[in-house]
Amino acid sequence: MEPVTLRTPRLELSIPTDFDVDAITIAAQDPEVPRWTTLPSPYERSHAEDFVDRVGEWWRTGTELTWAIRTGGSWIGMMGLHGAHPGGAAEIGFWMAASARGHGYVTEAARAVVDFGFAEPLGLARIQWRAVVGNVASARTARSLGFRYEGLLRQGLSDVRGRHDGWIAALLPTDDRAPQTWPILPD
Repeated sequence: MEPVTLRTPRLELSIPTDFDVDAITIAAQDPEVPRWTTLPSPYERSHAEDFVDRVGEWWRTGTELTWAIRTGGSWIGMMGLHGAHPGGAAEIGFWMAASARGHGYVTEAARAVVDFGFAEPLGLARIQWRAVVGNVASARTARSLGFRYEGLLRQGLSDVRGRHDGWIAALLPTDDRAPQTWPILPD
């Protein structure tokens, strides 16, 4: 699949480029990023360069559809659908630069990605979300998009730092997208 650019009222989601490498590298220095994601720590410029170099191939093979999130032309975060094959399931993932948090950007971007995932040509049957237990900000985003909390994955997530308990939720194309009640989050 060729890379697809998505637009919302405030954002553009498009393939990351060499122009984003410095912003990605700087944002990944925030200790909250490796705490909740699989990004390496310490994160070096070479990591961002390698990442940007591989994104085009991921799109071509369909293994991962990855977007840079931009506002006013500036990079502010990343969004992806992992393992997205037409008619199948995919996992949504995202992270934001600290300066972009709290503005609703990730929810706006994720809504566009979910809409894209359920539409043709992908026509996904399921989009799931997973996060390390304790990542309340990410859980609130998923809940606000209508994801249904499905449970706890005991030691179900892993990265270079080890194994972690995880939360899992999912959204089907037929689901009402209204925010749901989740037992792990206050209303």
